[in-house]
Amino acid sequence: MGGEKIVHPASEVRRTFLEFFGKKGHEVCASGPLVPANDPTLMFANAGMVQFKDVFTGKDVRPYKRATSSQKCIRISGKHNDLENVGVTARHHTFFEMLGNFSFGDYFKEEAIAYAWDLLTNVYGLPKDRLVVSVFGGEGGIAADDEARSIWRKVTGFSDERIFGLGMKDNFWQMGDTGPCGPCSEIHYYLGDKPDLARFNEEPNDAGHGWMEIWNLVFMQFERSLGPDGQAILAKLPAPCVDTGMGLERIASVLQGKFSNYDSDLMRALVDKAAAISGKAYRASQGDDDVSMRVIADHARTTAFLMAEGVQPDRNGREYVLRRVMRRAIRHGHRLGIERPFLHEVALEVVALMGEQYPELVRRKDLIATQTEQEEVRFRQTLERGLHILDEEIATVRSAGANTLPGPTAFKLYDTYGFPVDLTEVIAAERGIEVDKDGYEKALKEQRVRSQESKLNDEAVVESVWREAIGAVGGAVRFTGYDHEEGEGKVVAIVLGNTLVPSAKAGDAVAIITDVTPFYGEAGGQVGDRGVLRTKAGTLFTVEDTQKPIEGLIAHRGKVTAGEIKVGDAVALEVDHERRTATRRNHSATHLLHWALRQVIGEQAAQKGSLVGPDRLRFDFSHGRAVTPEEITRIEDLVNAKILTDAPVETEILSMEQARAKGAIAIFEEKYGDVVRVLTMTRDSVELCGGTHAHALGEIGLFKILSEGGVAAGVRRLEAATGLNALAQFRQMEKTLRTVADFARSGLSDVADKVEKLAAHERQLQKEVQDLKRKIATGGASGGGLDELTRSARDIAGKGGGKVLAVKVDTDDPATLREMAEKLRDKLGEAVVLVGAVSGPKASLVLTVSKSLLGRYKAGELIRPVAEIVGGKGGGRPDMAQAGGTVTDKLDEALSSLYTAIA
Repeated sequence: MGGEKIVHPASEVRRTFLEFFGKKGHEVCASGPLVPANDPTLMFANAGMVQFKDVFTGKDVRPYKRATSSQKCIRISGKHNDLENVGVTARHHTFFEMLGNFSFGDYFKEEAIAYAWDLLTNVYGLPKDRLVVSVFGGEGGIAADDEARSIWRKVTGFSDERIFGLGMKDNFWQMGDTGPCGPCSEIHYYLGDKPDLARFNEEPNDAGHGWMEIWNLVFMQFERSLGPDGQAILAKLPAPCVDTGMGLERIASVLQGKFSNYDSDLMRALVDKAAAISGKAYRASQGDDDVSMRVIADHARTTAFLMAEGVQPDRNGREYVLRRVMRRAIRHGHRLGIERPFLHEVALEVVALMGEQYPELVRRKDLIATQTEQEEVRFRQTLERGLHILDEEIATVRSAGANTLPGPTAFKLYDTYGFPVDLTEVIAAERGIEVDKDGYEKALKEQRVRSQESKLNDEAVVESVWREAIGAVGGAVRFTGYDHEEGEGKVVAIVLGNTLVPSAKAGDAVAIITDVTPFYGEAGGQVGDRGVLRTKAGTLFTVEDTQKPIEGLIAHRGKVTAGEIKVGDAVALEVDHERRTATRRNHSATHLLHWALRQVIGEQAAQKGSLVGPDRLRFDFSHGRAVTPEEITRIEDLVNAKILTDAPVETEILSMEQARAKGAIAIFEEKYGDVVRVLTMTRDSVELCGGTHAHALGEIGLFKILSEGGVAAGVRRLEAATGLNALAQFRQMEKTLRTVADFARSGLSDVADKVEKLAAHERQLQKEVQDLKRKIATGGASGGGLDELTRSARDIAGKGGGKVLAVKVDTDDPATLREMAEKLRDKLGEAVVLVGAVSGPKASLVLTVSKSLLGRYKAGELIRPVAEIVGGKGGGRPDMAQAGGTVTDKLDEALSSLYTAIA
C-alpha cells in the first residue's frame, strides 16, 4: 500500500467497536473457535452468534446479559458458501471477522438501534447522507416491523423514503423451521460519488460502487411452532434478544475510503505479496490475474486460521474443505505463472498481519508454514498431469459436439489427481465447458458405497445386543483400573455371538460384562487388557481381550476354560500384571515421544494415530518427509533424558477450559467431554489421555526407535520399544552384527568397513556383467549383430519415405533396450524403430522416432495401441516412448502391429 499512513486501520476499528460496547456494559468476549465446540450442525463458525447459540436457546446461562465480540468466521459450506464469488466481487470472502453485540433478554430494539447509530455516525464519523436503513416490511402473514421503523425515524431523523421495507428473504431471521426467529434491520452505506436512493437494493457494480449492507441487527422476538395443519404459529418470546453482525472487512474498507475490501489494510498486503511472488503488477481490475491475486489473498487467510486450530488438509470433512481452498489458491498461482511453492509465504504474511489479535497464529507459525508448503508440493506433483488430462477430456467433449464434461471424468480427476470438483468446474468454465455435477455425485456415492460394503456385517444387530447389555448394568461399568489390577465384581451380562445368554460353560467363547472391572477396554490407541476371571466355585474364564463396544460398556472377551459361569455370579478379576505394566511403559513413552518430535521437527508433528501394546508402540504424525537418522538420535536422546529424571506421572481431572489453560494438548480428531483427564510428565508434556500409565518416568527404563516410514501423504510412522523389549532389540541387533562379522571375517569394530568393501566389489562385478550383456545384445544377437536386425526393416509407404523396424531381442536390462532402439534408428537413418524383450513375467517395449519424422509420427501415440496388445500401457516423448505389459506370449503380435500401422 505504498507505505502511506492508513486512516482508521482495521485493528483500531475492531478495538473501537469492542471498547464502545464494553463501556455500554457488555462483556467483551474473545472470538470463539472456527471449529465450533459441541455443535455437530456446523462445520465452521459462520456468524458472531455461534458461540452464544446455547445462551439464545436457553441451554446455557452466562453471568452476563450483554456481550460483544469480534468472531472469526468461515463461509464455505452449506447454504453459506461464498467460494465462487471470492476474488470476483469486492466483498466476498471465505474467512472474515464479524463484529457483534448481543443482548440475552436485556435491552431490545430501541437500545440496539441507538447504539448502532451512535457508533457509526458519532464515533466512526460516517456521513448520514450516505446511510439508509431497511426494516421488515411484512410477508407471509407476519406483520411489518413498524416498531423498528418508528425507532429509526426517531433516532436518525430520517423520513420514510430512507427507511426501506423489505421481505422475508432480506429482513427476517430464523434459526430453522421452528424455534427463535424475528425481524431484522439493516444499515446500508453508499460507495461512490453521489448517493442514489433509486439504486437501493441493487448489487454494487464491479468497481464496488453502490449501496452496501454494513450492519445487520436481528431482533429475536418470536418462537415459531407448527400447528396441526402445518401452518406456522408465532408466539412472543418472554425475553426477546438481540444479535447483530457487522463485517470488519466491510466497515474497515468504508472508513479507509476503499471501494474494495481487498484494498483495505486487512487484505492489500496479502494481494501485494501474491503480486510480488508472481512478478506481475496488481491493477485492482476484473482481469484474470487480479482475480487470481485476490483469491490467493483470501484463501491464505482461511488456510492460516484453520491450521492454527489444528485442521490439516485431507480427504474428508473440514480437512477436505481446507484442501479445496488450498488447491484453488495453488491453481490460481499456477495460472499466474508461479512455478514454485508459494502459498506458505502468503500464509506467513497473514501471521504477521493478524498475529497480535490472534496469538494462536504466532504459536503455530511453523506448523502453518511447513504444512502449507508440503501440501502444495504434493499437489504440484499431480497438477500438470491432471490439467493435461482435463484438457484432453475437454477436447474429446468438443470433438463430439458436446459442451458437458462427464461426471465420472470429474470424479477421476478428484480421486486420482486431487482436483476438487469445484476446481474442475472453474477450469472447465474458463474453456466454455460445463461439468455433469449429478454424474460426479453419482460416481462419488458409488465409491463410498463400495468402501463401506465390508463394514455392514450386521452392525445393527451387534449394536442392539450391547445396548441390552448396558441396560443390564443399569448405567456405565465402573472402571477401577487406574489404581488397581485386581478387584471383585458381579457378572451382569453374558454375550454369546449376538445374543444375551444366562450362562456359559467350558469351551464357550463369550463376552462377559461385570458391574465393576479393573480391565482396560481398548481405547485411545491402547490395547485392551488380558487376564482371568474366577469364581469361588472354581470356574475360570480366560480374558483374551477387553473392548468398549459402546460408550460406558467394558466387555471381557475370551473363553470359559473350566466350569460354568452364570449371570449373577460373583467373580474375582485379575489383570495380567506383566502385560499391563509393559503397556503402561509404552503409553507413557508415547507421550514423551510426541513431545520430543515437536522439539526436533516442529509443531507440525501433530498426532494422527497411535497403537500402544505390551511389546511395542506405534505413533503416526503429520510430517511431509522422512525423519533423518540424526533426528531420530536426537528424539531418542530427549526421551531417554526425560526417563532418567524419574519424574512422577501426575493425573488430574479438570474441566476442558482448565485443561486448555494448563496448556494440555488435545488430539484434534478425538471427542472429549466437559471433564477430561490430564496427564503431566514434567511441565514439557501435558496431554489429555484416558489410558493407563507408568507412575514415574523411570519405570519406562529404556526407549529405542525401531523403524520409521510413511503411511499416507504427509503422515509418517515411528515404531519403538521400551524396557525389557528395548533391551531385547539391542541384543538382537548385537547378535545380527556378530553374524555379519563372522561372514565378513572381521571383528565387530571394523565390520562396517569390510562390508562396504565387499559391496563395492559386488557392484563392480554387476557392472561388468551388464556391460558384457549389452555388448552381446548389441553386437551379437542371432549371430549377426545390428546389421542382421536391420534386415527386417521395411519402407514406409507414401510421401516422405523412411524405414520402420520392429524386432524382438534378448535382454533384461531396460537401458540396453533403449540403447539398441537408438542405435538401430541411427543405423537406418530416417526410421521408426520398435524393440521388444521378455524379462521374467513382463514384456518391455521401446519405440523411437527420428527427428526428421516427428512431423508425421509421435512415439507416445504409436506405442499406446502396441502396449494394449501385451496388456499394458505406454507413453513418453514424441521421439522416445516406453511401455510394458504382462501378456508376454503376445509380444510378437504386438511388434508386428507396428508394420500394419505404418508400413
